[in-house]
Amino acid sequence: MAVCDNPGDSHETVTLPAVIPFDLDHLTRMSWELGSRTVRDPDTTRIGRWRAESRNWELSAFDVTRDTVVLRVHTPVGRTRFYGAIAAEADPALRTLADTSAWTVVDEADA
Repeated sequence: MAVCDNPGDSHETVTLPAVIPFDLDHLTRMSWELGSRTVRDPDTTRIGRWRAESRNWELSAFDVTRDTVVLRVHTPVGRTRFYGAIAAEADPALRTLADTSAWTVVDEADA
């Protein structure tokens, strides 16, 4: 079951853009301000960064707590979107990016 983006509207679910080759059941949309602050926090660790070359999309993932991952998506038109996800769901999904030729690793996780 997907998490609602707007607590008052139980019919709207949050999904990642279709270009990203996986979906997460429990996903929340974050504001740009909250997302950008969260990924810049010194306690946040980048998991990795990937690019879909054919469409100029970029996906970065960050460990923000033991159980929470933030996904940052850069769109081809220059917009940045942030999503909160459960680490136990996001980690295996992110590993599937290595199995698709449409996405390439830009850089590995922070050491």
